[in-house]
Amino acid sequence: MTNQTAIGFVGIGAMGWPMAANLVRRQFPVTAYDLDRERQDRFVQAHQSRAASSLADLGEDASVIVTMLPTGRDVREVLLSAEDGALAKALKPGAIVVDMSSSDPAGTRELAATLAARGVILIDAPVSGGTRGAEAASLTIMIGSGDKAAVGRVRPVLEAMGQRLFETGGSGTGHAMKALNNFVAGTNFLAAAEALVVGRRFGLDPALMIDIINQSTGRNFSTEHVLPQHVLSRKFASGFQLGLLAKDVKIAADLAEDMQAHAPLAQLSRDLLARAKDRLGGDADHSAAIRYWEMLNGVTIGGEPEA
Repeated sequence: MTNQTAIGFVGIGAMGWPMAANLVRRQFPVTAYDLDRERQDRFVQAHQSRAASSLADLGEDASVIVTMLPTGRDVREVLLSAEDGALAKALKPGAIVVDMSSSDPAGTRELAATLAARGVILIDAPVSGGTRGAEAASLTIMIGSGDKAAVGRVRPVLEAMGQRLFETGGSGTGHAMKALNNFVAGTNFLAAAEALVVGRRFGLDPALMIDIINQSTGRNFSTEHVLPQHVLSRKFASGFQLGLLAKDVKIAADLAEDMQAHAPLAQLSRDLLARAKDRLGGDADHSAAIRYWEMLNGVTIGGEPEA
């Protein structure tokens, strides 16, 4: 597969915009589609690509469809239901759909089977690295598919958006890996938030606590990046929504239950993040979840230590 491969990109959001832009920079012909037509048109003008007039139009010329949407339900909707299922109907046999969203792995396997019956191949390829990684084309990509040949065909497309590509196994394993990664990341954030709240109540300086943790065994992505850059500063602008983190951790916890695995921490993290989301709203930045713990404990993380 060369950079002459025609790509239809669905979802020109905070992640999708820079990912699609990197495909254009690598000389792939990109046709953009987004429900926000104004945003879609702005992308097309900024990157000299093509706008799809409909889902049928998107599917007719594309040999690869990339989806970057909030949920697996949205992916299924755009492929099979929207505009009377026009996208799946328009795709030619042998076309490949690459779902880079954070979707439910069981749903991914079901969708893969449905598309296979139409001669269309589904590869799950969720990403990690946030908007910075999307902009720098340095994303980590987790590739789930039982079709090695199809993965080989789309590898140049994925390499235009990411630096570290991992083949995780059969259909759905990429999405399972993404959910489990975000469960670990989300739980690290929750543990660090609780540590800061306890320390603050005892009189410790949160900034000093983070410095010490980052020179000790407790350091993690949240203590190194999220807490100092977005919590202590009170900017709450990591670029990743609380609702999406809660969704991903729920996928991981639900997967554990489906596998009949004893995973109480996953269930607790799911429930805690759901409560924070309900209190603050799903559109809040995920770093703002610490406000929920501040409300519960009557403290604010930042400033001078309390007496």
